[in-house]
Amino acid sequence: MVDVDLSQPPFSFLDEEGRERIRHGIDLAYFDRDEIILETGQPGEYVFLIHKGEVAELDTTQPGARERIGHYTAGDLFGAISILNGKSRYRFRAEQESLCYLLPKALFLQLCDDCPAFAEFFRQTLAHKARLLTEQRAEGGVTMAGFMLARVSECMRPPLCMSAETTIAEAVSRLHESHADSLLVEGPGGAGMVTKTDLLNALVLKGLEKESPLQAIANFELVTVSPGQYLFEVLVMMTRFKVERVVVVEQERPIGVVELTDVLSYFSSRSYVVSLQVEQADSLDALYRASRRTPELVKALMAQGVKLRFAMGLLAALNGRIMSKAWGFLIDERYHRDSCLMVMGSEGRGEQILKTDQDNGLILADGLEWPDVGDQMQRLTETLIELGYPPCPGNIMVNNPEWVGSVSQWRERIARWAEKRDGDSLMKLAIMLDSHSVAGNPALLDRVRQSLFEQCSRDELLLSYFARTALRFSTPLTLFGSLKKPQHGIDIKKGGIFPIVHGVRTMALERRIQPTSTLERLEALAADGRLEARVAEDLAEALSLFTELRLKQQLERLDGEPNGKSPDRVVVQQLSSLERDLLREALHIVKDFKQSLSQRYHLEYT
Repeated sequence: MVDVDLSQPPFSFLDEEGRERIRHGIDLAYFDRDEIILETGQPGEYVFLIHKGEVAELDTTQPGARERIGHYTAGDLFGAISILNGKSRYRFRAEQESLCYLLPKALFLQLCDDCPAFAEFFRQTLAHKARLLTEQRAEGGVTMAGFMLARVSECMRPPLCMSAETTIAEAVSRLHESHADSLLVEGPGGAGMVTKTDLLNALVLKGLEKESPLQAIANFELVTVSPGQYLFEVLVMMTRFKVERVVVVEQERPIGVVELTDVLSYFSSRSYVVSLQVEQADSLDALYRASRRTPELVKALMAQGVKLRFAMGLLAALNGRIMSKAWGFLIDERYHRDSCLMVMGSEGRGEQILKTDQDNGLILADGLEWPDVGDQMQRLTETLIELGYPPCPGNIMVNNPEWVGSVSQWRERIARWAEKRDGDSLMKLAIMLDSHSVAGNPALLDRVRQSLFEQCSRDELLLSYFARTALRFSTPLTLFGSLKKPQHGIDIKKGGIFPIVHGVRTMALERRIQPTSTLERLEALAADGRLEARVAEDLAEALSLFTELRLKQQLERLDGEPNGKSPDRVVVQQLSSLERDLLREALHIVKDFKQSLSQRYHLEYT
């Protein structure tokens, strides 16, 4: 029996009996340097699992350096697809003296028949493999199925419905009997909602009679969800829209209500109380306490295998609410309607998980008189620093007059930046393109961003200059298509995240796509026909993988394990075999995307 590590996917999908069959059924073979292990067109007879050495995957139809399309090292496997397809599409050659475990074809096919999950692994896309990695990392027995896949239908409560002509007195009595906090009102134009607080305000503050109809106080602008939506999405929506209840609608008919307390109790982790603490904060001190708990929330989300897209959505919504609350505590309400606080960069795209540098600005309505706006913005900046948002090294903050201005002034700045087209101007255009409103009047930002689209989306020369930045950093792959392995690690932000984010941002500018999230932009580009659906999905999964690897480094630093590395650097040698495989595949996707950008925007690709 051969002693071989079978703890990683795909072997981890087998039961112990299946792994024992492998240990008894495999052999060990030696291959000399430059020896052909598997030739193009040759029938597959073995799955090869590398014990020591390196193997190159070659596409013999391609010329010169382009023929090398893959590189495998210790822990990697190859040859399975050759068995499943009947013959090898590529040539596999030992790059140095190599030892490989040989899993015979007959045993491999038997294992595939006995374990569909094992077989499916070899047919999966990057998106599917990334999901496997996420689930593999889940700790404490909490799985994706039990946590992330909970649906609204599992948590909703039956609606308490009354007609619009029902009196306030009758509604109070009904709520008291049912121990409910809200009821739905059946109005002529659809359902509305009345809460206990609405009833109390109607009687005490507004002085309405007990016989007044519910029609007079019901709120008919409801946040609605479907019973099949993920419960985690509902938590994000509640945070973003500042509501504690959503109405469940099916075929345009209300069938249930989900309350914030229901969602929080369902997830049963005290980390999720952070959302509630932020919402209930009635002072800056209370907001400080809630804000300090967001790293705890991030760790809980990652430990429980939550899909990164949902985690980013929740944290973006939470950060937005924290900033909005701070704005409300500090800024006189008379200025709220005529000003807009915007966040930019990764915060504006909703792709920030841990708090990093502030990137924010202020838009004022034309003609607004606000004499001490500078002092107020300085105080806001200092407050955000205390809340955990460090100052921006580039001084892109509301305490900098260059990032404060009226709608007309912002339009003039955008026109000037578009005309200059130098590096600084292009950077500022990119920053504004990712801007998102977190407080004040969002319509002011809409006007400014509309000017940006009108000024830039049809300017082919500007788009070419703008796109070129995506090619600024090299992809950390060797000439032969394998991962570079410097001891200090590869820069995952420059080599992986930035090319996707900025390339997609360029295409979104050209197509006037409004969302700021890279993932939403990818979906819009696919719907628009500018990207193939498969390409958009692969880019989204690659971005999620890079972000997660980077987040692991950041969390280590938070836990007091600085390890001497930048949070943007990933040491390939410390990754598992599956992580290396995913990273290599994701970087090839980036490389292909950069090539397509070069062709689309007529760039000199290097």
